[in-house]
Amino acid sequence: MKTALILIVLLAVIPYATIVAAMALTQRRLLYFPDTRRPEPSAAGVPGARALTIRTADGLDLLAWMASPAGATRPVVLYLHGNAGNIGYRALRMARLNSFGWGVLLPEYRGYGGNPGRPSEAGLAEDARAAHAALRGMGVPGWRILLWAESLGTALAVRLATEMDVGGVLLEAPFTSVAAVARAYFPLVPTGLLLRDRFDLIGRIGKVHAPVMVMTGGRDEIVPTAMGRAVFAAANEPKQLWWVPDAGHDDMAEAGALEAARAFVRQYWQAGA
Repeated sequence: MKTALILIVLLAVIPYATIVAAMALTQRRLLYFPDTRRPEPSAAGVPGARALTIRTADGLDLLAWMASPAGATRPVVLYLHGNAGNIGYRALRMARLNSFGWGVLLPEYRGYGGNPGRPSEAGLAEDARAAHAALRGMGVPGWRILLWAESLGTALAVRLATEMDVGGVLLEAPFTSVAAVARAYFPLVPTGLLLRDRFDLIGRIGKVHAPVMVMTGGRDEIVPTAMGRAVFAAANEPKQLWWVPDAGHDDMAEAGALEAARAFVRQYWQAGA
């Protein structure tokens, strides 16, 4: 009987341990989904959009797209995209934001869009810092920089806003932390112990003192809506929650998110927009 019980336990434990070990070893493949092809700015359909190179503090030369604003006092969006695809997938978004008269810097992450390196939380945070530094090097003051971020990029934007001067932070489909999302998907796996890239947005949002807008959809199949509400609750004033019950993770622009963000910027950005 004792031998049979031991055998049953082993038959249960060994597959579980194997699955956990495999997830631990491949966790970054489960988190990042880069399209490694290099996109061309002509795909954005934005007159005057150009490709440029951004140098990171750790020596990587990264692709970025730049579209200039309509005037020298207009906002410039530093757009930090999510964990999938490349900046070419955001071409329409770039065109829409530029049509508002805003400038747009769309930096590509390491390991994405033909860039060297491999994605990691520390690496992507360095890429975001380099993009901010590039704008400052172009003579754009911090108060003109609007951080617009989607999904995984929202954690990068919040982190950057605690370190650098920015004029506003627009968070589309934010989450509290990758660890919390992982627990929701894998409740039986000790993800809190295994994760290397944690993206702790909720732990940093209280240190952001620029205006914050949280955009979340009631049918988000990737990030639970409750997480967006938790991020909003933890943010400092001035802040605004834009919640659409029928919007999902990837279709908030179609639901009116860009126009809502434009109204938010007009209300709270220092110089108006």
